[in-house]
Amino acid sequence: MATMRDVAQRAGVSAKTVSRVVNNDRYVSDDVRRRVEQAIEDLKYVPNMLAVSFRTGRDAAIGVAVPGVADPFFAGIIGAVEREASARGVAVIVTSVGWEPSHEQRSIEAVLHRKVAGMIICPVGPDMSFLRPWQATTPLVFVDRMPGRLVADSVVQDDAGGGYEAVAHLISHGHRRIAFLGDDVVTAHLRLQGSREALADADMPHDERLVHLGDVDTDTVTAALRRFLAEPDPPTAVFSSNARCTVSVVSALQALRRNDIALVGFGDFPTAAALRPPITVIDQDGDEMGRFAAERLFARLDDPGRRLRRRTVLPVSLVTRSSCAMPGERARPGHGSAVPVRSSNVSAR
Repeated sequence: MATMRDVAQRAGVSAKTVSRVVNNDRYVSDDVRRRVEQAIEDLKYVPNMLAVSFRTGRDAAIGVAVPGVADPFFAGIIGAVEREASARGVAVIVTSVGWEPSHEQRSIEAVLHRKVAGMIICPVGPDMSFLRPWQATTPLVFVDRMPGRLVADSVVQDDAGGGYEAVAHLISHGHRRIAFLGDDVVTAHLRLQGSREALADADMPHDERLVHLGDVDTDTVTAALRRFLAEPDPPTAVFSSNARCTVSVVSALQALRRNDIALVGFGDFPTAAALRPPITVIDQDGDEMGRFAAERLFARLDDPGRRLRRRTVLPVSLVTRSSCAMPGERARPGHGSAVPVRSSNVSAR
């Protein structure tokens, strides 16, 4: 049976160009497209995943593992992966691993045992080394977070840059005491790092007493905010490290009857613009992340001999609404506008 390399050799192009033609990439000249399509017809080449299935006995399917399918960000990733896979006639098996690392290995390996051709994973726990034996035979691409103790392809967002921009925006409104709340995962630590850098650049001290890293359920966040607000010099603003935490912060502030605390959240969510005041957020593009991850995975499947492991860092944007005002500051009208976060940390594919 003909391979992609056979097609590339016959058409006088690279295997990557053959992949682009098969995937209907618009950045291929008409002449090259005709040559590749003729070579595919001459060699009776079966493209992409169906060829993988015939050659290896693996399913014409890929797996996707995320913490929660109901989360809008992860739902965006899943949707983008499914669109890319559907264009290739490939099925997608989705598993929700939850937020508890102890469940992660079992859930991911249950999909891998299905003999999927590859898998896209958002890691929850800090140690993904259990995937090393699988990595030898199954291409893996990680999204949202770098895998701990494993070298692999990854597509992440600019967490530190987003954290910097969120706190810099609060500082621009006059806030000098800014609390941080988030779960104890690598993305939250990177966002905290960015917030510290923004404070340092503004010659403002970082106060560890205003940091919570742990559970982000409403009760825990309420207790943390109550503790922060009892400080002699309490915060006037909060930076929340993810959408789940932001929802808890909103509920906690309501329970504490505090409408004088500004808020910026990392990650948009459906009701953020409808709340009063509407919540300013650092917006993540789950759709773009899913598309990048799927492209990377299919590139691995199209060219199994590739050795380079690459990290792609995608930009985030600040969506300004009116939740950042100091007490007495006039709120800004409207539903917000997105401004790209400037960062030297963003890399191309």
